[in-house]
Amino acid sequence: MCIRDRQYSQLDRAPFQVADVHELLDSTLLMLSGKIGRGVEVVKEYDRTLPRIPAYPAELNQVWTNLIDNAVSAMNHADGDAARGTLTVRTAREHDRLLVEFRDTGAGIPAEIREHVFDPFFTTKPVGEGTGLGLDISWRIVVDRHHGSLRFDSEPGDTRFQVLLPLTAPDAPSEESV
Repeated sequence: MCIRDRQYSQLDRAPFQVADVHELLDSTLLMLSGKIGRGVEVVKEYDRTLPRIPAYPAELNQVWTNLIDNAVSAMNHADGDAARGTLTVRTAREHDRLLVEFRDTGAGIPAEIREHVFDPFFTTKPVGEGTGLGLDISWRIVVDRHHGSLRFDSEPGDTRFQVLLPLTAPDAPSEESV
């Protein structure tokens, strides 16, 4: 396993630790670069003044993977062509939390399904391409394990998934399985 693979998987590190979100994002983007493809421009808008945060890094990488995968899928074209558009990954401080935003220029999420996007087994992908578990798992990792929040806003050409994480550790890390 090469160093960047270990950085992505975090298998060589303690499960709960203080982590640099930007390093996690960069390693996930690197691991997914083949899937993202040449037709998607990746824009990084990082606030490098943000502190490291207490987290389960491997689990956050799973969240980033799910959100990036969904964003790229949203930019796929109906004719089967590879994804084209812009994926913007932004970090910022929002009050006492760290914000990580994934913005894509895809078709958007129709209003009639928005209330279901975090439901287990709900997917808009064709049969065989999605399990419908990515956003459910991401919700549990962000909300249950990290005591953060996960929200989205969507209109055609501008969908934003936002992860908000505490800047400080909760009293005791949760040992519940995801």
